[in-house]
Amino acid sequence: MKVKEILADLEKKHPGEPEYHQAVKEVLESIEDVYNENPRFAKAGVLQRLVEPDRIFTFKVPWMDDQGNVHVNIGYRVQYNGAIGPYKGGIRFHPTVNLSILKFLGFEQIFKNSLTSLPMGGGKGGADFDPRGKSENEVMRFCQSFMLELWKHIGPETDVPAGDIGVGAREVGFMYGMYKKLVNEHTGVFTGKGLNWGGSLIRPEATGFGAVYFVKEMLDTVNDSLKGKTVAISGFGNVAWGATLKATQLGAKVVTISGPDGYVYDPAGLSGEKIDYMLELRASNQDIVEPYAKKFAGSKFVKGKKPWEVKVDIAMPCATQNELNGEDAKALVANKVQLVAEVSNMGCTPEAIAEFQKNKVHFAPGKAVNAGGVATSGLEMTQNSMKLNWNKEEVDEKLHTIMVNIHAACVKNGRREDGYIDYVKGANIAGFLKVANAMVDQGLV
Repeated sequence: MKVKEILADLEKKHPGEPEYHQAVKEVLESIEDVYNENPRFAKAGVLQRLVEPDRIFTFKVPWMDDQGNVHVNIGYRVQYNGAIGPYKGGIRFHPTVNLSILKFLGFEQIFKNSLTSLPMGGGKGGADFDPRGKSENEVMRFCQSFMLELWKHIGPETDVPAGDIGVGAREVGFMYGMYKKLVNEHTGVFTGKGLNWGGSLIRPEATGFGAVYFVKEMLDTVNDSLKGKTVAISGFGNVAWGATLKATQLGAKVVTISGPDGYVYDPAGLSGEKIDYMLELRASNQDIVEPYAKKFAGSKFVKGKKPWEVKVDIAMPCATQNELNGEDAKALVANKVQLVAEVSNMGCTPEAIAEFQKNKVHFAPGKAVNAGGVATSGLEMTQNSMKLNWNKEEVDEKLHTIMVNIHAACVKNGRREDGYIDYVKGANIAGFLKVANAMVDQGLV
């Protein structure tokens, strides 16, 4: 395999898709040696098949606002790779949604889902619709219109969507309701469902909880612990909330949250009422964090900046792709950060990752760190299939075990001769091998 040739061909066939190209490049560079050591993969054309989605659905989504005006958005579903199970991945509603972003997210999802050890393939979907500022009825009408097109392409053993940015329990409920009406079945085709109709306990917290469990394993590997550590977190939605809650429970002190307007620095740390207020902020539909600083004395709002300039022991980007760049990484390194764990998908730029690895800062990629969300979605699918519900402790215990095992797989495949653990390489190799072997076993399909 020659990575440069494959990437050049990909860029030629799919121009103007930088996020997609970035995600593929990271994986291909990590797995090159393993791929070349196994002639079965080359003979079966695994890489050429892996980097292209199985299929992409693109469709218009017409809807009417409360004033009777008609709007049209673009909807997508990328079914990327189903070698180890039905396609699985979230639906994102955000004005920035485009095919490049969804292909990158779907590609990442292949390896993330593989790492969980659960039988799930990779997929992603969404629309360039912005739920912010819309009424409940407008959001419902959009979700129903979106599902009128998508329903025929999904199913509990075909493709199981979930929530993502802009798609929470409300949106999942509206989409699932329309799906159920169209197919006349009550099946577990969505995850992130309400607890009254098939959802799983701790699903909203799961991505953040799993990320902290992974960070704990990283620290255990170097004989350290979370207790007393200061943590910078970006974002303030469910993922950041779950990470803040679990990190605080395990003895760390989270000192930042952020939004599009800037970040809040709270040297006293977020706990109790402050963590609860994160959910109030998100529910307010304003997408800003400045009100936190006005509500809690001693905290400070920094307008238009990201929290990576704050001196902390651990940095956990929880917002969106490429939110932490090379300059941010240099600032963190200068402030002697010990550990960086991506919780957002591809949250760090390649330049940032190179900076951390060059300085031997422990760094782990999103596909491993944030796999707790889709792992718990997989557990929700299992509960739906068995027609039962596990209690909170059972789900949390299973989630913790999955994250411990993902960390072990990363260490096994990523430990270098000098002892430094290349978690990027470890995660990519561990995720790739399971999918690649399944593709070879199943023939040219």
